[in-house]
Amino acid sequence: MTIDLPRFPLFDGPSPLHRVPRFAEALGGRVDIWMKREDLLPLAFGGNKLRNLEFLVGAALAEGADTLVTSGRRWSNHCRLTAAAGARAGLDVHLVLSGPPVAPPGPGIRLAQAYGATIHQLATAERAEREARVSVLAAELQAAGRRPYVIEVGGTGVVGATGQLLAAREAFDQADRADVRFDAVVLPTATGGSQAGLIVGAAERSPGTRITGVVVARPASELAPVVAGLVADLAARVGVAVPPGAIDLLETQLGAGYGRPTPAATEATELLARTEAILVDPIYTAKALAAVIAAVRSGAVDGQAILFWHAGGTLGLLEPLD
Repeated sequence: MTIDLPRFPLFDGPSPLHRVPRFAEALGGRVDIWMKREDLLPLAFGGNKLRNLEFLVGAALAEGADTLVTSGRRWSNHCRLTAAAGARAGLDVHLVLSGPPVAPPGPGIRLAQAYGATIHQLATAERAEREARVSVLAAELQAAGRRPYVIEVGGTGVVGATGQLLAAREAFDQADRADVRFDAVVLPTATGGSQAGLIVGAAERSPGTRITGVVVARPASELAPVVAGLVADLAARVGVAVPPGAIDLLETQLGAGYGRPTPAATEATELLARTEAILVDPIYTAKALAAVIAAVRSGAVDGQAILFWHAGGTLGLLEPLD
């Protein structure tokens, strides 16, 4: 079904989908492992949040906005990419970033500033403080005669998740051309929008392919209803029936929490780099990749074809982490 929403193009072609044979062989050659390279999307060091931002920026422009306001942690891919998308669209960008601040700032903040974003750095990582500052900032901008468009953390919400549905369609079309059918897609999940879009896309294009979200931030008990709501809204919009039990959240790789590296994630990063010369970051993608490794080593996915969704975030390798 055609998506009838305002859209501001930020890239003009699909991200690559390819096998990672040396990585698979290093794990015993028991599983056919592929990778969707959202990290190679062409703007601001790439990342899957560009998918969301095409529709979020499109919505902002359709509403006559002149400023984007969003928030996240200081290493947020979404915030960095919002700064870049705003520059491309001619919109001012204000980013409210959780603390604590670090000196010198990491590459995410420096790049956002290079794209012209205004940074509002908070002292703590408290979500309530961040949400309150976003509300105050939006009101201040309105009082100053600006027209702000507020984007939720991570660009989640049904508008942003629409971009992830299109990414799923793209990936399954690529799989058809490569004559492969995936038993599972594994991705890092933080705010739920990417997972929701892929779940609906799989129900539409590849029924039976499970979408496993590896929790990297919020606990599964908190994230599950968010994903469920997004799936329901998005599926209704495009007329897709999503089977019961489609929301698969794996919490085994969270470790000490969001932004905290784990030994398994570090091992996953090193193994992929040394076999395929592909980098993943310790905040998002490495934890999801560690889940793939654990599943292969357990024998639970022997003989299957697995698609790992490289969501981007490679700059996290250079971030000072908590």
